[in-house]
Amino acid sequence: MVGTLTWVLVGLATYTLVAMTLKSRGLIPESVKISGPLTTLHTQRGKAVLTWLARPKRFWRAWGNLGVGVGLVVMAGSFVLVGFSAYQAVVNPQPSALNEPRNALAIPGVNDFLPLSVAPEIVLGLLLALVVHEGGHGLFCRVEDIDIESMGLALLAIVPIGAFVEPDESELLEADRGAQVRMYVAGVTNNFALAILALLVLFGPIAGSIAVVDGYHVGGTIEQTPAAQAGIESGDVIMGIDGRDVTDPADLGRALAATNDTRVEVSLRGGESVTVQRSAVVSSATESAPLEQGETVVSVNGTTVSTTRQFVAAAESHPVAELRTDAGRTVTMPTGSYVLVAADGPLADAGAPVETGIVVTAIDGERTVSTAALGRVLSNTDPGETVPVTAYVDGTRETYNVTMGPIDRRDGAALGVSAQAGVSGLVITDFGLDQYPAATFLDFIGGEPEKPSNAVDFSVVQRLAFVLVLPAIGIAGQLGYNFPGFTEFWTNFYTVEGPLATLGEPAVFLLANVLFWTGWINIIIGQFNLVPSFPLDGGHILRASTESVVSRLPVPNRRSLTTAVTFAVTISMIGSLLLMIFGPRLFA
Repeated sequence: MVGTLTWVLVGLATYTLVAMTLKSRGLIPESVKISGPLTTLHTQRGKAVLTWLARPKRFWRAWGNLGVGVGLVVMAGSFVLVGFSAYQAVVNPQPSALNEPRNALAIPGVNDFLPLSVAPEIVLGLLLALVVHEGGHGLFCRVEDIDIESMGLALLAIVPIGAFVEPDESELLEADRGAQVRMYVAGVTNNFALAILALLVLFGPIAGSIAVVDGYHVGGTIEQTPAAQAGIESGDVIMGIDGRDVTDPADLGRALAATNDTRVEVSLRGGESVTVQRSAVVSSATESAPLEQGETVVSVNGTTVSTTRQFVAAAESHPVAELRTDAGRTVTMPTGSYVLVAADGPLADAGAPVETGIVVTAIDGERTVSTAALGRVLSNTDPGETVPVTAYVDGTRETYNVTMGPIDRRDGAALGVSAQAGVSGLVITDFGLDQYPAATFLDFIGGEPEKPSNAVDFSVVQRLAFVLVLPAIGIAGQLGYNFPGFTEFWTNFYTVEGPLATLGEPAVFLLANVLFWTGWINIIIGQFNLVPSFPLDGGHILRASTESVVSRLPVPNRRSLTTAVTFAVTISMIGSLLLMIFGPRLFA
């Protein structure tokens, strides 16, 4: 199947061929400049408007000075961030979707974190960013009495990728350095201001009118599990199990635990219902586990099992159990918590093999049939207490006398291990659902979902930070999903309440998406433009700032020193950006 990136490249090649043919025949107006797939539209219109807007010069210079302070701080932070990221790409290369080269392109559908479903909202946010950015440059040209030769829009084929203001070079060079810096930083100042305005509206009335619907929010189903086989899909909302209400995600587990029936009736939002035939399916397994994902366990030591509870109960009474699958395969294994022994930890100090997977079956005589049981036992054990730990190492039973270590900020004792979920590295499910964190996402952007009374309320600054990482939080964090906005079937998990409900859910969700992506893309554009490298604004600010400092130094050849500093920083930044993108795969 042809991918999105392939279609984009074919489209660019076709556009370039057609555009260059029209240009060679003189059919392109003089205001349109074409260079390969890049097109720039030039105009003189709008200069009078900018001159009129620039009249309160004292106000705009105060605004510009504020922007200079913010810009210098962000520019210094960008220098450190880019340099450190490049260093990490060399010394600790970790290829992931975050540093995939195609994700450096801000093209919805090509970039994994920019969903194609919200491409119109992203493009609108980009257009607004370009208008306020270049409008800021143009405005401050007039504030500082610098003439404008032309303004316009830069396109990649038909997609806007930038805008530009061409100041009169001679007048720009004659302006004082303060005026130059204010002009160069004006674009990113406007980007940050627009982002904050858009996000404050999102955090306030818009997110405040959105609520999470009751039920279990299905982000996805695990392959070959009962829920997947029953036809439950991403976007479904489970409202009940066998007549028992499911009002929140935690209710699903309680409803399933309340019955041992192998067939349960699942009620979905919208009135539909499906029948799920429960069975003990391996949903995930460690590499050394005796069973693989998708296999179904039908008995443990001869006891028939169909649910997760039945599997755990049957395994608990046997430190070593015989498992039989529906395919007739039989395996024998110790049943406990599969752990990796950390170096210099209490268990390693007692003689357990370091960095080796072992199965802990009991601590001080208490059975640890699963990792959950291991956690409960450790929470009731005191630091400094010496207890026998029974474990299986390569199938051999061993007992270690372990002096337990302390745990910071909570009760219990540390064993010095990292544990894998489930029983002996097998995660068994009788349903197979993956929850979408609808309430968590809404909480991040200013909504008010139901949450524990002791939960922390986020500040505006924290929410601004969340916005930056939400499009990639599923990879960078622990939520399992990136936040695409309110789009596609994810909107099934939300509803609109209050006065804005009169607008209808589609309109409110559309407005929320526009505000979110406008805020996000303006922050990204502002920060990127402040990387101290030509031809970005940060490079021009670096040069003007360097000239200001060097002019005060008692050294000859000040111009050469300024050029050397700006050239060195520019080269280091370009090299660092390339290492950020390509380094993890080159050095891994």
